[in-house]
Amino acid sequence: MKPLLLSVLLISFFGFSQNQYVASDTHPFGLPNPNAPEQIKDFEPLIGKCNCKSTLRNQDGTWAETQDIIWEWKYIMNGMAVQDETIKPDGNNSGSIRQFIADSSKWYVHYYSTNFPTTTLPTWEGNKVSKDSIVLYKPQKAPNGMDGKYRISFYNMSDLGYSWIGEWVDTSEQIVYPTWKIDCKRDSEDNNDLSAIKNNITAFSKAYIDGDIGALTSMYTIDGKIFPNNRKILSGQSALSSYWTIPEGAKILHHKVIPKEIHIEDNIAYDYGYYQGKTLTNENKEVAWQGKYVIIWKKVGDDWKIYLDIWNNVAE
Repeated sequence: MKPLLLSVLLISFFGFSQNQYVASDTHPFGLPNPNAPEQIKDFEPLIGKCNCKSTLRNQDGTWAETQDIIWEWKYIMNGMAVQDETIKPDGNNSGSIRQFIADSSKWYVHYYSTNFPTTTLPTWEGNKVSKDSIVLYKPQKAPNGMDGKYRISFYNMSDLGYSWIGEWVDTSEQIVYPTWKIDCKRDSEDNNDLSAIKNNITAFSKAYIDGDIGALTSMYTIDGKIFPNNRKILSGQSALSSYWTIPEGAKILHHKVIPKEIHIEDNIAYDYGYYQGKTLTNENKEVAWQGKYVIIWKKVGDDWKIYLDIWNNVAE
């Protein structure tokens, strides 16, 4: 039975390692792949689902009635690219595949629409130009034949939402004619228990890297328990604080938790997956490590705290 069990665990581990960034129940919009160009996170504030107000300009120059749409973003191709889709009440849905090509240091955005199917997808290209804005262009002449470009801009990007505008500009970008504008607010469904647990997972890693042991142990219930590898069960804030305190001269350089599944039942949840990290020892040596874990969460008031925390190392 042991060889069979080991084979199953190895298959599960390597399968997870190869496809851990795809959309799942725990991460319905996927995850950015660390092997992708760092710009894969340019669209990170947009990932998820937003309720949006879309307004088009009429041919006579007036603005049409505002339309409610849903704009959804996710990581695809195992976290190596970004896909978005707009869902509109009139059925004229559209979307894009977005890839950053390192050789040209640009984003390339391939647009498609149910209303205008085509054998060749129009392509925009551009970059993130500031902390909260991305600008993309596609060559396009004006109705009078003047050379120019269609410019689309994402701006005011944050966890709360973002704005978007489409404009025709001349080659010098001195003449600007907006034709489409969209304002988006984060879907309230994102503000749920699952999001709270995932936020706490991220906060745990940050506290560990920062050496903020008080913040880290406060993420456990008063009677929280940890099950360290080859150690007895430790319980209570004092014991947990002593365990997690980083030895003098050492530093946590990296810590990341990658949940495989988070399941919530009323005020109790379980969470399991993998973790990885890197320590700078007091001998100035970097040591990388990884493992698997299971956590039982309890809802305390409006927050989720760790009740049981067990983990052990996994060899590379």
